[in-house]
Amino acid sequence: MNTVPAVAPNATPLKSMLITGASSGIGRATALAAAAAGWKVIACGRDAARLAELAAAQPAIETRAFDLTNLDACCAALGTVVVDVALFHRVFEANFFSAVNTVAALLPGLRQGAKLLLVDSLARLLPFTRSEAYGASKAALFYFAKCLEVDLHERGIVVQTVSPGFVRTPLTDRNRFSMPLLIEPEQAAAAILGRLQSGERTGYFPLVFASLIRLLSTLPHRWQTAVCRALARRERSAA
Repeated sequence: MNTVPAVAPNATPLKSMLITGASSGIGRATALAAAAAGWKVIACGRDAARLAELAAAQPAIETRAFDLTNLDACCAALGTVVVDVALFHRVFEANFFSAVNTVAALLPGLRQGAKLLLVDSLARLLPFTRSEAYGASKAALFYFAKCLEVDLHERGIVVQTVSPGFVRTPLTDRNRFSMPLLIEPEQAAAAILGRLQSGERTGYFPLVFASLIRLLSTLPHRWQTAVCRALARRERSAA
């Protein structure tokens, strides 16, 4: 369930709030509470009958029934999509679902002592500019790996992750922003093989850059976003 926009409890309510997943559960309860507090609520969900019941319970609520997993339905109901949804699908297919498919194919044949090593990215640690799709896909991959580490432990299968920084590849050659401490593919390969041979479950490289990013990721989130906004402004001014 998502609510847009969100405000502090003591702030003056905005004119309208759109709530997804409003046909039941937290979404329905939030829609009723928001309407009672004076918001103009647009309640969205897939179950038209339940949304009708919601509107009957609180006439101030406007409802829209559509499938939120369908892009065309979302556009028809809500208007123009701001983010590049096609990019998200493409990046997740390449970075996340390809790994899921590979693990699914290999898992039945893996025996005790086998190792799975998944390569995510340091980008998952901070909200870098223009990294919504890439960073989110790598964060999903890391979480997937850590869940596998728990679930495969009793089978004696070791699951490891490694988070690289910037590595020179045909893809990074297209980047139009600075890439500090860029390393060569051969260096990355050596680091990955070293991680595979070690007993450590989580690794990062190159060391200096990874240490800096990990340190920044321990800051309060508002400080993290402030740092990333400053980096974004620097990139725009340098362009």
